[in-house]
Amino acid sequence: MDALRYILLILHFIGLAAILGPFLGQWTAKAKSITKTMVWGARAQLVTGLGLVGVAYASDNEPDHVKIAVKLLIALAIVAICEANNKKSGSVSTAWWLVGGLTVANIVVAVVWH
Repeated sequence: MDALRYILLILHFIGLAAILGPFLGQWTAKAKSITKTMVWGARAQLVTGLGLVGVAYASDNEPDHVKIAVKLLIALAIVAICEANNKKSGSVSTAWWLVGGLTVANIVVAVVWH
């Protein structure tokens, strides 16, 4: 079970990088956009996050239900914003800021909430 957990965790971090990389890369650009990499990163974060929770339950290591619910709601919002703005041409500055801000918020919840 540890091997599966580590694989999911590595894929979870790759999903995070796929969201934050393009976000930070566009920081100084005038026209902001939700890239396909960000969309796939958001999808990967959601799927691997659910997998990590499942592995935790299977290992009799029950996670904090409220923390998981908060992280799930934030992840669903990120995926929804990415999917809704995926094919829009032109600047989607508000959506871009929301995706970046919510991603950072989800990191803060993961790290700070014990």
